[in-house]
Amino acid sequence: MLSDTKLKNLRPRAKLYRVTDERGLSIEVHPTGARYWRMRYGFGGKDKMLSLGVYPDVSLLLARERREAARKLIAEGIDPSAERKATKQANALTFEAVAREWLSRRDVSEATATKDRWLLEQHALPALGAKPIGSIVPADVLAILQDLEHRELLETARRLRAKISAVFRHGIATLRATHDPVAALRGAIKSPKVTHHAAVTDPRKLGELLRALHGYGGGFVVACALKLAPLVFVRPGELRHAEWQEIDLDAGTWSIPADKMKMRAPHIVPLSTQAVAILRELHPLTGRGQYVFTSQRSAQKPMSENAVTLALRTLGYDGQTATGHGFRSTASTLLHELGYSPDAIERQLAHAERNQVRAAYNRASHLPERKAMMQAWSDYLDGLRIGADVVPIRRGG
Repeated sequence: MLSDTKLKNLRPRAKLYRVTDERGLSIEVHPTGARYWRMRYGFGGKDKMLSLGVYPDVSLLLARERREAARKLIAEGIDPSAERKATKQANALTFEAVAREWLSRRDVSEATATKDRWLLEQHALPALGAKPIGSIVPADVLAILQDLEHRELLETARRLRAKISAVFRHGIATLRATHDPVAALRGAIKSPKVTHHAAVTDPRKLGELLRALHGYGGGFVVACALKLAPLVFVRPGELRHAEWQEIDLDAGTWSIPADKMKMRAPHIVPLSTQAVAILRELHPLTGRGQYVFTSQRSAQKPMSENAVTLALRTLGYDGQTATGHGFRSTASTLLHELGYSPDAIERQLAHAERNQVRAAYNRASHLPERKAMMQAWSDYLDGLRIGADVVPIRRGG
C-alpha cells in the first residue's frame, strides 16, 4: 500500500513505472517527474484504465475516494470511463461552455472583453450557465431581462440581450444549438431612451469651454490631455492609452494599432502643429515611459478613465453639458456644418465602414485631406478660444 511518505519519496527513472496501492489504484511515475493516478478495472470483459488526477494536486486520500466512486459505478453496471466522457460532452454543451468559448474567440479590445464577460457572469450565467444550450427557451431568457427591466436597468437589459443572442449564434455555428431563442423576444421589454454624449456645439460656448480647458489648474498630465482631446477627438480610451512609440512628432502623426480601436482596424490621427506643441511640452515628463498620459499613482500605468471627466467636473461642466466623448460629437457636428467632406470626417472619427473596398479606399485616399482638415480644425478652435472672429473653415478653403 502507498503512504504519503512513500509518495513524497518517489523518484523518476529512465522509463515510466507504476507503484500500486490497492483495489486497482496505482500511481504512474514519468521520467519527467510527473505523477499520475491510474485505476485498472475490468468492464464488459475488457481490461481498462481510468485516470484519477495528478499528484500532488490529487492527494492519496482523494485518489482513493475517486477510486471508490468509480467502483460504485461499476457495481451499478456503469463504465466510469464512458460516464466521464458523457459528462464532458454534456458540459461542453452548456450555455456557460459556449459563452466562455465565444468570449475567448472574439477579436475585441481588452476593455470590451472585460465588460462583456462581466455582463454575462453577473446576469446570464447564474440562471443559464448550467443548462444545456439546446434546452433554453425564450421564457428562460425573458425572465432575466424582465428582472433588469423591473429594476429600471434598461440599457443593461438591451446589451445583455445582444450578448446572449451572440452566444446562441456561436452555438449554432459550432453545431451545439439549433436556434436562437432571443430572436423571439423582440419588443418583449421596454427599450431604453436613446441618449447621446453631452457635447458643446455652439461656437460661443465652445470657446468658453476651450478657455476653461486651457485654464485648468490641476495635474500637468491631465491638463495636457484636456487641451489635446478637442484637437484629436479620439475616443477617451484611445486617448488615455496613447503610447509614445505610436507618435511621430516630426511627421505629425499618431498611429493607433488595431487592437486598441473599437472597430479593430488601425487608425491614423494627423497631429496639427498645436497638438504637436502640447505633446512636445509633455514629453520631458512622460516621454521616457510607455504611456503619454500616465497615472498619478504609477508612471507604468495609463491615466485613469475618470481623469478627464473629473477634470471637467472641477471646471464646472457636468455630465449633461460636456464629456470626454463629447469632443467627437462636437467635431463631427461643426466639421459637417463647416463644409468638410463627410467621408473625411467619418474616417477621422474611425467609424465603421460597411463596404470593405470602400473602407480600404478611404484609408488611403483621405489622409491628405484629413491632415489639412485637422490643422484647420485646430486653427478654428484657437480662434474660438481667443475670441476672434473666425472665418469658417471649408474644404479647399
